Amino acid sequence: MDENTPLLLIVDAANVVGSVPDGWWRDRRGAAERLRDRLAADGLPGHAGPVEIVLVVEGSARGLESVPGVDVESAPGSGDDHMVDLVARAGERHVMVVTADRELRRRVTELGAEVTGPRTVRPA
Repeated sequence: MDENTPLLLIVDAANVVGSVPDGWWRDRRGAAERLRDRLAADGLPGHAGPVEIVLVVEGSARGLESVPGVDVESAPGSGDDHMVDLVARAGERHVMVVTADRELRRRVTELGAEVTGPRTVRPA
């Protein structure tokens, strides 16, 4: 793998948004927008190299637009299945998935991805 290839950071929007009980359930799309904008502004705190950020949304957050620095992908079905597919398609690339979902963590680590929790991108 080329050392200049950016880290692929795949963010489980529903899981990260749901990690802080701040009323996100009243406006799921708005919560996903705020997460997207925070990721665009802050990137991956503590990571010095280049990062390609993919925010995976599902449900009422589908259709959220990408912004510079954050590619938003609307999962056609299950967000978890879409993230697993993204990891599988990444090949030898360094991939980090942000989620606390145990089953998703298991599935993506089996494919070689690194996993980190929601606080990595959304401090409590």
